[in-house]
Amino acid sequence: MPTDADFGERLETRTVAYLDRIDDCAALLPRALDEYAADGAYGETVDEIVAIESECDDLVRGLTALITDAGPDDIGLLNTRINFNESALLDFYNELDVVANHTERIVQEVAMMRPDAGAEPFGDMREMAERIAEMVAVLGDVVEGFVRGLARADATETLAGGIESIRALESECDELRNDAVETAFGDGAIDQPLVYRELAILLDELANTIEDLTDRIVVIASSEPGIVTDADDE
Repeated sequence: MPTDADFGERLETRTVAYLDRIDDCAALLPRALDEYAADGAYGETVDEIVAIESECDDLVRGLTALITDAGPDDIGLLNTRINFNESALLDFYNELDVVANHTERIVQEVAMMRPDAGAEPFGDMREMAERIAEMVAVLGDVVEGFVRGLARADATETLAGGIESIRALESECDELRNDAVETAFGDGAIDQPLVYRELAILLDELANTIEDLTDRIVVIASSEPGIVTDADDE
């Protein structure tokens, strides 16, 4: 019969594997835009992103099934944090899957809309993609610590620094989005400004999703003293 530790370790291990693939997916976003601008192997990178996104779907289904299929005996008395937060945790994993889904959508939209990579707004979009890749890398560490804090009754996890970094990067994305839109509509030489506006908004939505995930962590952690999300509480 599985022990409390077995369940917690399985949840952590599968979560880390899932986070690694989400990070792989997001890391391809700035590379894809570089390849598009250079008329390079953009299609191959899009195919790679699509494949990783499909893998992420399978991984998250396995994670949510691990939680929903486990009864109290499987989860164990030592994992009361998971029992107490089961519904919120399932919603969290489903929202986390949006990161890979939205990354896939962005590169597919670029392929369909065909923006001019030489236009200044495209440069802002490329910078947004770089910030998003950084956000996802930090998010992986934050989520790993968060799940570890839930899976181990005696664990104390401090996540404040990573959460603040993500919020700062999201603010930078807001500024880049605004610059892209203002330039697209303010420069009469730029054709189809709506294309840049739409793509900048899609990138901004991805950045917002990542920040929203940290907000979900803060809400769940508010009832878990072993998980610190506020710098003032460190």
